[in-house]
Amino acid sequence: MIRFDGITVRLGGNTILDGVSAALPPGARVGLVGRNGAGKSTLMRVLTGGLEPDSGGIDLPSGARIGYLEQEAPAGDGTPIATVLAADRERAELMAIADDEADPVAAAAAHERLNALGAHAAPARAARILAGLGFDEAAQHCPLDSFSGGWRMRVGLAALLFSQPDLLLLDEPSNHLDLEATLWLEDFLRSYSATMLIVSHERDLLNNVADHILHLDHGRTQLYVGGYDAFERQKRERAAHQAAARERQLAERAKLQAFVDRWRYKAHSARQAQSRMKALAKMEPVAAMADDPSLVFDFPSPAELKPPLLVLDQAAVGYEAGNPILKRLNLRLDPDDRVALLGRNGNGKTTLARLLAGQLAAMDGTMTAAGKLRVGYFTQYQVEELDSDDTPLDHMARLMPGAPPKAVRAQLGRFGFTGDMATRSVGRMSGGERARLALALVTRDAPHLLILDEPTNHLDVDAREALVQALAAFEGAVVVVSHDRHMLELTADRLVLVDGGTARSFDGSIADYTQMVLGRDGAGSASSPAKAASNKAEARRASAEARDRQRELRKAAKAAESEIAKLEARRAVLDRAMFEPGSAAPAEAGRTMTDLLRERAEVSTKLEAAEARWLEAAEAIEGDMAA
Repeated sequence: MIRFDGITVRLGGNTILDGVSAALPPGARVGLVGRNGAGKSTLMRVLTGGLEPDSGGIDLPSGARIGYLEQEAPAGDGTPIATVLAADRERAELMAIADDEADPVAAAAAHERLNALGAHAAPARAARILAGLGFDEAAQHCPLDSFSGGWRMRVGLAALLFSQPDLLLLDEPSNHLDLEATLWLEDFLRSYSATMLIVSHERDLLNNVADHILHLDHGRTQLYVGGYDAFERQKRERAAHQAAARERQLAERAKLQAFVDRWRYKAHSARQAQSRMKALAKMEPVAAMADDPSLVFDFPSPAELKPPLLVLDQAAVGYEAGNPILKRLNLRLDPDDRVALLGRNGNGKTTLARLLAGQLAAMDGTMTAAGKLRVGYFTQYQVEELDSDDTPLDHMARLMPGAPPKAVRAQLGRFGFTGDMATRSVGRMSGGERARLALALVTRDAPHLLILDEPTNHLDVDAREALVQALAAFEGAVVVVSHDRHMLELTADRLVLVDGGTARSFDGSIADYTQMVLGRDGAGSASSPAKAASNKAEARRASAEARDRQRELRKAAKAAESEIAKLEARRAVLDRAMFEPGSAAPAEAGRTMTDLLRERAEVSTKLEAAEARWLEAAEAIEGDMAA
C-alpha cells in the first residue's frame, strides 16, 4: 500500500496541492488525471522526493524502489542498448564484481546472484524494449548524440521500463511517441505487475491500462475504480448528485432565511430565529461544478469548392534532388474527406503532410490543387515558435493586416481568447492554451483543407474532446497525424499507411491496425479480409452521413436566420407605415391601414414559422454534437 496524506504545496504564493490524500492498493495501475495546471507533475515530484511539501507525508513500503522518467534526455557517446542495460544498477554492479579476477569468492557469489536474477537474458530483454519503442538493431548500437531529443527521451523511457521499479511513475509517457510505439507501450504496461502511477491525456491508454483513476481538481484528489470511461461516468453521476444537493441546500437556506427575516425581531420567536441563524452560519455551501468556458474550438467555414480539392498522381517528394523519401503517391482529397496518416516516425508522414500543404514541391509526377484552395497546416513547431512576450491579439493582428479589430477579435473568440485572455502574454499561457492559439492562427482565413500534425500533444482530455467535436462540425477536409487513437477513431473515415517509401490506403479500422502493429492475428494489412473492408466502408458511410446531416442542418439554420432577418425588416417597414406615416417608405405611403394590418399579420405568421425552423435546426445540431 502506498499512501500520501495531507500533501500541501505552495509555489510562488499559490496553493498547488491542498491537503492531497490517497491510498494506492498494491499492484494498482493508477491513472492520474486533471486539467492542465491542476498539479499532477507537482505531485509526481513530491512522490519522487524532488520537491519537499509544505505539509503532509508519504508512506511507502520499506525498501521500495521508485522509478521516474526524467525530463532531461540521456546523452553522450554511449549507445541506447548500453544505456538501457546500465539502468539495472544491481546487475551492472554484479557484472563488475563477476569480472574481477582478484576476488574469486566475491566473483562466484556475484555469478550466483546474476543467475538468480536471470541477468544473462537482460540484453535480449533490453533489445525487445528498445525495438518496441522504435529502435531497430542498427539504431540500438548508434551513439546517443546521433539521435534527436525525442528519440533520446525514448531511450530514457526504455531504461526506466527495463529497471522494473516497485513504483513506476510515468508523466505523459507517450508525448514523444508515435502511434505504433504508443500501442506497444500500452501492451507492455498491461502486463507490468508492480504499482504504477501514470499522468496521461490518452483516453485509450487510460482505459486499457489503468484500473483506478486518481482525479486531481482544485488541489484535492478523488480515487475512482476502473478506467477513464468508468471515471467519467462516476464523475457525471457525482456531479448530478452534487447539483441536486446544491439545489436542496439553496432551498433550505432560503426557507431558513425567510423565517429569520420574519421573526428575528418578534419577542415570542426570537430564540427560534436565533437558532436558525446559527444553522445558516454553519451550513457549508455545496459547490457548483462548472466546466471551463474557455475550452473552445470553432473552425471557420470555408467557401465551397468543387471536388477534388487536391490530387497526387504518381508523385514523389523529398528534401534532396534525386533522393525522394516517398514515391508513387496517388491520393485524392475531396471537400468532405477525413484522412488519418498512419506509420512509424521516420517513414515520411510529415513529409507527405508538407507536400499536401504546399511547403514541398513534387519531385516527380504531379500534384494538382483547386485554384482557390486554402490550406491550414498545424505543427508543434508553430506552438514552440510563438513569441512569449506578445499577446494573442498581437499575433493575430500581424497575420491579419488591414482587418478591422472586430474581425481579429472574432477569430480569437472562436478559440476561447476573449476579454483579458486576448491580451495576456503568451509566456503566461499553458501548453494547451498555446496550442489553441496556434490553431486559431492557422485557420484565420477559413482554409478548405486542414492538416493537423500531432494537434493533441499539449491538450488535456476535455480539450481533446472539444477539438474532436469541432472537427466533426468543420465543413472542410481534414488530414490528421496523431498518436491519439480516440481522436483518430472519431475523426477519420479514411486511413492511409505511409510505409516502405510510399503511401497506400489501409483497408481496415484503427483496431485492425493496432492488431497488425502488435503482431496479433486479425486484419490489418493492405490485403485485409472482406470483413475489415466492410467495417471500414460502414464506418466511413456513417461518418459521412453524420457530416452530411450536420451540413444540412447548418444550411437550414442559416436559411432560417436569413429569412428571419428579412421578415423582421419587412415588419419594421410596415410598423413605420402604420405608426409613423411621415417617415414611411414611398411604396407604403398610399396603402390603407387595413392592407397594412393584413400584411403585418401574414409577416408575423411567417416569422413565427421561420423562428420555429431555426430552433428545430439548432436543437438538432446541439443534439448531434452531444451524441
